[in-house]
Amino acid sequence: MAILPFIAGEYFVNLGSQILIAVIFASSLNLLVGYAGLTSLGHASYLGLAAYFSAWLSLKFGLDHAVTAPAALLLTTVMGMIFGWIALRATGLGFLMLTLALSQIVWGLGYRWVSVTNGDNGLSGLTRPSPFGVDLDISANFYWFALCITAVCLLAIARLVHSPFGASIRGTRDQPRRMSALGYNVWSIRWFTFVIASFLGAVSGLLYVYFHKYIHPSVMAITVSAEALLCVIAGGSSTLIGPILGAILVVMLKNYASAYVERWNMLLGFVFLFIVVFLPKGMVSARFWRQATPGGKP
Repeated sequence: MAILPFIAGEYFVNLGSQILIAVIFASSLNLLVGYAGLTSLGHASYLGLAAYFSAWLSLKFGLDHAVTAPAALLLTTVMGMIFGWIALRATGLGFLMLTLALSQIVWGLGYRWVSVTNGDNGLSGLTRPSPFGVDLDISANFYWFALCITAVCLLAIARLVHSPFGASIRGTRDQPRRMSALGYNVWSIRWFTFVIASFLGAVSGLLYVYFHKYIHPSVMAITVSAEALLCVIAGGSSTLIGPILGAILVVMLKNYASAYVERWNMLLGFVFLFIVVFLPKGMVSARFWRQATPGGKP
């Protein structure tokens, strides 16, 4: 993937950057949906909050990216702690509705709190950082930067889900009562997973605002959360490669289908329907991936 800027034009390099951002976002949601068994429709809040925190601190106080980035990650993670404390009072459909309600509050504030978010006009005039003097305004440089961040995030997720704590996360998904009887604090495990997912969602939010150099309240809409959920389900939940495949599919359809089909969302719906009917475990359950995996398992 690192050689893409050498063999493709700027359009495809920028498309690759968008896919990498979507991969982090979908993989963070997969921690909740796939491994913890907690379906959320409010994950876009963390992407949007991190982007807004970074943009507002930069525009309002003129702070450098070295300050705004850690601050945005910290503030968004704190919000994730609070939202998780509220949403995990319920499970199943109740959890889904609580995450949706919380995200709608954040989305509404994005539109109505004009003095901070600039309302429907959004925040513009933003810049990209220059880590170690590297100019990220160059598309290839930003792509490599996003690729490095994505690789680190995916490695961290892989280490997490294959750790003893990752086993406990899956245990709370499959047998919460048995886990509780064994002495595990099911609520705390789910809450920590929620917080980690919100942090990774914030990382994708920073990359998003760096890429676009603009942020609008629509990024926190339910449709963005639904697209991330679609990436997870279409690719294959509770797998590491599933969200990657799903993110590639959704971003490619958004960029290509929308250029030729006015109602591209309907086409996305048909693709999702096909996957659910014929590949209920996602694209990772396709024959190619089963053959490419040792032991014949996805």
